[in-house]
Amino acid sequence: MPGLFDLTGKVALVTGSSRGIGRSIAEEMAALGAKVVVTSRSAESCQEAVDAITAAGGEAVALPAHVGRRDAVEDLAAKALDHFGKVDILVCNAATNPYFGPLSGLTDEAFLKIMQTNVQGPLWLCNALIPQMAERRDGAVILLSSIAGILGNGAIGAYGISKAADAQLARNLAIDWGKDNIRVNAIAPGLVKTDFARALWEDPERRQRVEDASPLGRIGEPRDIAGAACFLASDAGRYVTGQTLVVDGGAIISDTVG
Repeated sequence: MPGLFDLTGKVALVTGSSRGIGRSIAEEMAALGAKVVVTSRSAESCQEAVDAITAAGGEAVALPAHVGRRDAVEDLAAKALDHFGKVDILVCNAATNPYFGPLSGLTDEAFLKIMQTNVQGPLWLCNALIPQMAERRDGAVILLSSIAGILGNGAIGAYGISKAADAQLARNLAIDWGKDNIRVNAIAPGLVKTDFARALWEDPERRQRVEDASPLGRIGEPRDIAGAACFLASDAGRYVTGQTLVVDGGAIISDTVG
């Protein structure tokens, strides 16, 4: 009898999946039986991730795309459906953050880039792929938010605004599509050891504050977030929708979080 976390027969599309959290999600979903669409801007990096999944016995295809461009998003969705015939699981993980510092120094160009890639791109992709899930009355969507969208932050405030918007997007889409048995949730990671967050975890003072605040005494690893994504994508999470699951080692329950 299949287990609650079995993804056999499912097709998962994971954006930003050539490295970091996205790659870990893609690899773990493939290990649970899903066929995976690996996508990021770099074709070479996508193929490297596909090769690793294939070598481990999984099935994947590389479809590079820029999720901050509507034409690229629509082309990605069409190619994924053409290749696998369906998409059951959508994970919107790709994000950008070209600006660090107070909002007073944020340029219009940087803010628009952040919002278009981090919020509008996922909405475009959801609108392109959720309808075919609804036809089968089965589907799961996972948006990557962040604890930066819950707490104030002097370094990545603009990014935090976009991640708060992603959590709200999950709630709204959950209401829109719940009648069709589509579940939409968000994951809000804490500080995770990825290239994307390198400027934060390589800052010794900031890292120490986070580790001191966390009951687990450490920052996250990409696989920590992948486990939460697999829960939300599988039957284990079939009665969970419209939620933002915080995965931060307990850091935000402390009054000393950095």
